[in-house]
Amino acid sequence: MMKIYNTLTRTKETFKPLEPGKVKMYVCGPTVYNYIHVGNSRSTVAFDTIRRYLEYRGYDVNYVSNFTDVDDKIIRTAKEMKITPVEVAEKFIAAFAEDTQALEVKEATVHPRVMDNIPEIIAFIEVLIEKGFAYESQGDVYYRTEKFEKYGQLSDQSIKDLRVGASERIDEEENRKKESPIDFALWKAAKTDEISWDSPWGPGRPGWHIECSVMATKYLGDTIDI
Repeated sequence: MMKIYNTLTRTKETFKPLEPGKVKMYVCGPTVYNYIHVGNSRSTVAFDTIRRYLEYRGYDVNYVSNFTDVDDKIIRTAKEMKITPVEVAEKFIAAFAEDTQALEVKEATVHPRVMDNIPEIIAFIEVLIEKGFAYESQGDVYYRTEKFEKYGQLSDQSIKDLRVGASERIDEEENRKKESPIDFALWKAAKTDEISWDSPWGPGRPGWHIECSVMATKYLGDTIDI
């Protein structure tokens, strides 16, 4: 019998995967705008160790870890290096592979990339809008946080506390677009000369929060183990 800590219940529980003998595991991977540092390496090694232990215990682990290959930092780096965001991503994905191989980290079963999943991300956002969990505002799309009653439960924070904290960080222009300061971008309208894709809300690109939700669902299903 193996027990692991459940972040939601905050207790150790007997580990029972959805399918006997198999584990669906998703790990949020790096945003590839620079070389990885010690903190990135720590996370990568830690989850690789968990995966290896599960395999040692006899589980067949489907280990999915993404690359965020379009992002504000990548766009900024591309301008500084005078290359395209795609070239920035390719450069640092290759560097990530080299560095993690040196640490003897096993390659993921799948390394999905945001740019390869834009149609799925758009479709996912459309469903959220249809269900009332998201809304369009001036070409951006935001998640309607207070629509989800259990939002903050995993991090043990209340909507009220999150709202206060967000109010201190948000800028005035963004605040005008949002229904609530704790709402976050699922789709960002394109700025001049930025990489973008066509969408029902105009040209733009995904917001950081939606990417892993879509890729985890696509590659592992609606419910996963870890």
